[in-house]
Amino acid sequence: MGTEKENRLGDVLKALLKERSLSMRKLAAITGIDTATISRIANGKQPASTEYLQMFAVALDVPVKRLLEATGLELSLGESRSDIHLSVESIQEILAASNLFDQHNTLQRIEQELEKYERYAQTEEGQRLILEGFETKIQQVDGMGPFITHLKEMYERFSAEPIQLRERAILGSALLYFILSADIIPDYVFPIGYLDDALAVKLALQRLSLLQVEQHPEME
Repeated sequence: MGTEKENRLGDVLKALLKERSLSMRKLAAITGIDTATISRIANGKQPASTEYLQMFAVALDVPVKRLLEATGLELSLGESRSDIHLSVESIQEILAASNLFDQHNTLQRIEQELEKYERYAQTEEGQRLILEGFETKIQQVDGMGPFITHLKEMYERFSAEPIQLRERAILGSALLYFILSADIIPDYVFPIGYLDDALAVKLALQRLSLLQVEQHPEME
């Protein structure tokens, strides 16, 4: 049964390569995975790790779910793909290993954007943009991404609950980053397509945690 699943993956990979006029050698150059390894995976002689599947998805510009379904792994990964910290950190490692982005520089640039958006979120214009633009952007991305649940929770807190200005500014910074699509990391390098937005959410959540500790030091 395992062989059948691997053959299904091989069929999908070969079909995608043909559609995109790519050779296995070219796919190897794009992903950094050895050509012989790709050949073994495509021919059902070697199982594909989830890291390889995600890298294939990036290179072939397809949802990673399509490749997961071909291996039968989608059920076992259901929980981890809904956890922002695990999924973001996992994909950061994959991209770093593939030399697709400078992690330190990327995080620094995202932090700079968040600081700028914190100030903007405190203006009438920024608040209006969040309240009027969030639902539209959610529809545009079709609700995909492990960070979407966090964003929706942030939006609810930002728009409904009476909260202090500092917390509202932090929440607003992540929401504005998502709405305005800074695209520090191009969408095509990430299976979901919104890695930098997810990182922005993660950084905002960390800031909120620090703020809570500052307000309630006994919780530390």
